[in-house]
Amino acid sequence: MTDYLFGPVIEDDGVLFRLWAPHCKSVTLEIDGTPAKDMDRQADGVFDLKVMGAGPGTRYRFRLPDGVLVPDPASRHQPEDVFGPSEVVDLSTQKTRDAIWRGRPWADMVIYELHVGTFTGEGTFRGVIERLDHLSSLGITAIQLMPISDFPGRWNWGYDGVMPYAPDSRYGRPEDLALLVQAAHQRGISVFLDVVYNHFGPSGNFMPAYAPLFSPHHQTPWGDGINFDDAQSEMVRAFLIENALFWIEEFHVDGLRLDAVHAIRDDSEPHFLHELAARVRERFADRHIHLIVENEENDPGLLERGQPDTETFDAQWNDDVHHALHVATTGETFGYYADYRDVGAALAKALAEGFVYQGDVMPYRGERRGGPSAHLTPSAFVSFLHNHDQIGNRAQGDRVMAALPEQALAFAVSLILLSPQIPMLFMGEEWCSQKPFPYFCDFDEELNAAVRDGRRNELSKLPGFDGDHVLDPTSLETFRSAILDWERAGSKHGSTWIERYRQLIALRRERVVPLLARMRQGGRYAAENGVIRVEWPLEDGRHYILVANPTSHSVSAAFEVDPIEIIYALGERRTDARGPWSLVFGVTG
Repeated sequence: MTDYLFGPVIEDDGVLFRLWAPHCKSVTLEIDGTPAKDMDRQADGVFDLKVMGAGPGTRYRFRLPDGVLVPDPASRHQPEDVFGPSEVVDLSTQKTRDAIWRGRPWADMVIYELHVGTFTGEGTFRGVIERLDHLSSLGITAIQLMPISDFPGRWNWGYDGVMPYAPDSRYGRPEDLALLVQAAHQRGISVFLDVVYNHFGPSGNFMPAYAPLFSPHHQTPWGDGINFDDAQSEMVRAFLIENALFWIEEFHVDGLRLDAVHAIRDDSEPHFLHELAARVRERFADRHIHLIVENEENDPGLLERGQPDTETFDAQWNDDVHHALHVATTGETFGYYADYRDVGAALAKALAEGFVYQGDVMPYRGERRGGPSAHLTPSAFVSFLHNHDQIGNRAQGDRVMAALPEQALAFAVSLILLSPQIPMLFMGEEWCSQKPFPYFCDFDEELNAAVRDGRRNELSKLPGFDGDHVLDPTSLETFRSAILDWERAGSKHGSTWIERYRQLIALRRERVVPLLARMRQGGRYAAENGVIRVEWPLEDGRHYILVANPTSHSVSAAFEVDPIEIIYALGERRTDARGPWSLVFGVTG
């Protein structure tokens, strides 16, 4: 078991309580029903005190010299939300029940992103368990939970968390999360957590009152950056790296998706991200643990495969595939979609090489982005039709892809599921759910008002954010609108699409996944007369190939060479023309 520096330590005869508070000269511990106790200050600014007889279920807080009561920043459970007392939790029995599971190889992944609070009407970890059989039968091999670290209020996307070690109490107890992970593993499904190490939420974070969590050394969209490289940064880094180890060790999750790593500013060596990856790889060398990043800068350095590759990440969310496919199927070119107007070339390049812009200036953004990525294996990228951001960035949170004509949607789904990049679905996508997924949160009245204005200003360049009809992200109605429509999954239309997804995922597992181990780099691409062609080289001299027409009209056949062995074909395909939304995947010599 990892020896954590933060949080309570359960011992045979009591509990050792700890708080890193270098800004304080004294700290007292307050346990429900007992007198306050002075804690001992150590040289590194850690206060500790062992309490005999304390154990699981004990609720406690710390009182600072100014009289303010604060929860444990490494609390394992906040039964009364982030402003209430922390509770001691023992997860050792749950962990041992899952000891046989070692995870799945990265090539096996078909990821399903979900938000615990809206995935089911119950909005709980146990509610997710009730739907795992559906995901298993679909062929899903990994669920990725949007951030679950405790946030203030009744509902939240999760990116406003302030208690990194505590699963939000609205979703259930920590034991319920452990049961969810075990239930998923019993069905052969890995579990990834979305974690946020670039900022803390705007309400309920008490750490700056007693420790140097932030530093003006770097500025971020949220203000002063997290202190990764200024005075006393060693403990801040340890606090977050131990958090990554904690989720994997204590709950047996199979990996992490790191939010917006481009906003993690660190001038020291090693960079926080590389140190985190190395610590995780070292600690869990006997398990399939996967690390995924979201990186607006498209930095290929985080994805390099070397010897050793312990400081790198398995994959990055590939917005470029999404943006190019979105423009192709919807015709929308507003906002950041303007940089993907050259549909054929953008889509072909994103599929072949990962990044469309590899150090080039993006016209809409007016800045350079990315770096060379063609040398990276295709499985270093996660591709998708939807994710929480691409839906939530729309004024009404609408799933525009779900409303596509059937032929165009079938094309897009086939492209994502049979391309060699790792596919990801967003919850409800498989039955073409058209329930929105708008941004939602719940703070006090003053902060709610600021969020409403900030949301409108942040996305003002996108259609719909400049009027009075913009959804109120803080309202109950907005939150409720996002709860999935499981009844639609059982409809004739929903069942038809679920079966289509199931068949394509099975085909991927049987025919595409075995090829991934032979793909060591990106492919070649061409785009001509509306038709695209991508060839991914295999180590045995063959190529995995895609020829597709990502348009709504027939075009003359620009490429006459078809695969020798066809794996999947969709739409009309003649010797002299390619039908609308047609494609063929196969293998050629």
